[in-house]
Amino acid sequence: QVQLVESGGGLLQAGGSLRLSCAASGRTFSSYYMGWFRQAPGKEREFVAAISWSGGTTYYADSVKGRFTVARDNGKNTVYLQMNSLKPEDTAVYYCAARYRTSTGYEHWGQGTQVTVSS
Repeated sequence: QVQLVESGGGLLQAGGSLRLSCAASGRTFSSYYMGWFRQAPGKEREFVAAISWSGGTTYYADSVKGRFTVARDNGKNTVYLQMNSLKPEDTAVYYCAARYRTSTGYEHWGQGTQVTVSS
């Protein structure tokens, strides 16, 4: 079982930067692909970024490519989402999720952290 706890959300102005963290429990963190998703009010949850279990491969939604960077520290059981050049449309609750490397879907989810970007 993996438990995920996000932190780092907040309120900031457009153009600013924020780094989200997601701390995972358990001894097999390095066996999980980690993803970041977000859900804005009235919208469905959408994929933001993901990183392979080794950290060697990353994936991004087109809407955040070039502005967001996902990284992980397997020694600290933590995955990060560095968000730069934030826009009001980035406002959402951000969730991290874990997918075991042989699984087809994300099995574990955090409780989410709110990011609000004002214009």
